[in-house]
Amino acid sequence: MHDVTHWTADELARLGGADEMHIAGRRADGSHARAVIVWMVRLGDEVYTRSVNGPDAAWFRTTRPLREGHINAAGVDKDVAFIDIDPDDPLNDDLDAAYRSKYRRYTGPVASITSRQARSATLKLVPRQN
Repeated sequence: MHDVTHWTADELARLGGADEMHIAGRRADGSHARAVIVWMVRLGDEVYTRSVNGPDAAWFRTTRPLREGHINAAGVDKDVAFIDIDPDDPLNDDLDAAYRSKYRRYTGPVASITSRQARSATLKLVPRQN
């Protein structure tokens, strides 16, 4: 089992500045699912992502068996743990604001990524030692 670590300042800066991230869940057999492109936001020293199509999206379902996977964005190539964020957690209001700020040039998609459906599939990404 991999140990959970913390993001470095460089990783946080890179991820916070990147528009897109490749993400793949780890299947029960240990293999990675096909990576897909998602948006992510940095809030303080943490990184979050959401499934715009909610918990039924194929990529999101691949995060369920082991609650771990892999990300790649802006030169950050990491194994991660996925921590579910409850859709009613007030943190989601801050995440909505972060998505609106970072992606404000994409009005329609921002409305989708801040919807109740997307909020119900919010994940905190926690780096793991490789």
